[in-house]
Amino acid sequence: MEIQLLKEQEIFPSKEVLKKVLGEVYCVLEELETQLTQDEFGLTFGWNYYRDGKAWLCKVCYKKKTVFWLSVWEGFFKTAFFFLERHLEGIASLEIDNSNFILEKEWGKMIPLIFNINDKKQFPDLLKIIKFKKAAK
Repeated sequence: MEIQLLKEQEIFPSKEVLKKVLGEVYCVLEELETQLTQDEFGLTFGWNYYRDGKAWLCKVCYKKKTVFWLSVWEGFFKTAFFFLERHLEGIASLEIDNSNFILEKEWGKMIPLIFNINDKKQFPDLLKIIKFKKAAK
């Protein structure tokens, strides 16, 4: 059973808190953030507490565009991308391992694509989706 962490509004997800709750997976998150904030991607990470989900989520953006949402779970973290139906063909044409992500049922007009990340080996496919999302209109 998947257990979402960072549910306490008064505890900001600082580096120390993230290290504690993620354990060994923290270094994976740290490496991802380091790569994505470099010039090649230019993404920003912003943590906020959302009352509707009663948890801290990280909104990862390129300029004003939301690229994905990051949430912390026991033993891994999730990246959730939201696409329109017109983007599915482009996603299908990417050379990525389908076992690395989950395409959820539609959420309104949006279709969530979710990666459960616990290893740096998952980065190549994740980075392809990030580049696709940044370019998608």
